[in-house]
Amino acid sequence: MANTYSQIYLHFVFAVKHRGNLINRKHKEELHKYITSLVHARNAKMLAVHCMPDHLHLFVGFRPDIHISNFVKDIKSKTNVFINAKKWVRGKFNWQEGFGVFSYSHSHIDNVVKYILNQEDHHRKVTFQEEYREFLEKFEVPFEPRFIFESIDG
Repeated sequence: MANTYSQIYLHFVFAVKHRGNLINRKHKEELHKYITSLVHARNAKMLAVHCMPDHLHLFVGFRPDIHISNFVKDIKSKTNVFINAKKWVRGKFNWQEGFGVFSYSHSHIDNVVKYILNQEDHHRKVTFQEEYREFLEKFEVPFEPRFIFESIDG
């Protein structure tokens, strides 16, 4: 894409299926490295990643030729296979269907990176469901509350 210039910064959020607490702290660093390799393989720039036990935050410098849904599908499906091959959970690991994606300007990069890397402290005060609802409200995204607060797949 010669002569195409862009600044696209996307913050992705998605949950473990049924919002299970399945991402163990001892595996986070390895999972972060794997996700970073997937992001780079898609020609995107990793800005920050952080896995909590029940959800993931991913902040990426995006190119205009990358299809958002395909990007997320690829990250989710490959991490499902990775986690299941490692046998990090009993049974089968899966991400919940759907995701949140929020765009930021260049001037917000540092704050978003700090926010994502500070997830441990943040979630001592706020649940994932509360955090996710705050994002949706802040970005004025219409949503169905039952999908935020129920532990259902959908």
